[in-house]
Amino acid sequence: MPTLSKLLQNNRTWAQSVTQEDPTFFDKLSQQQSPEYLWIGCSDSRVPANQITGLMPGEVFVHRNIANMVVHTDLNLLSVLQYAVEVLKVKHIIVCGHYGCGGVRAALNNQPLGLIDNWLRHIQDVEAFHINELKPLEGEAKCDRMCELNVIAQAENLRRTSVLGDAWKRGQSVEIHSWIYSLKDGHIRTLQDAIKEQ
Repeated sequence: MPTLSKLLQNNRTWAQSVTQEDPTFFDKLSQQQSPEYLWIGCSDSRVPANQITGLMPGEVFVHRNIANMVVHTDLNLLSVLQYAVEVLKVKHIIVCGHYGCGGVRAALNNQPLGLIDNWLRHIQDVEAFHINELKPLEGEAKCDRMCELNVIAQAENLRRTSVLGDAWKRGQSVEIHSWIYSLKDGHIRTLQDAIKEQ
């Protein structure tokens, strides 16, 4: 248990540091949650939404899964999406992938990994749709382009959800953004213009 004890001690140190900077921080944080952003990102531990965007706790609502997927039958994601749009009234939904994604790489290599194989089939569907563009690419270049195409496809899947369709019909202002993060330099890049309606 020494590792977990270290995590608890890190928490105390962090909380003390935050309180020294702003004595009212936790009081304000506990009063309400009103983020403007929903982040749909990869579960990869190297891509923490708050840190790489410079946002504080309470400023971004986060959903993460393997390879930042938006699957129309994923009730977990759809519940997060509905809550973020209808209750929190987020203005921006960011689908953020990252180069070198292990889920994308596993899908491209068609590696049998067990239960996750079913999840990765969605990435393979994206690959099949873009097969001519991907065919001449190899290695990291192919994986990186597939990471980009996957983000764009997931943003499109998001655009077609009933949650976003209903929000736009109500006149609610919500934009979908397609971003990719580089582990090599820490920079986020926009892949296409924001999607603002169905």
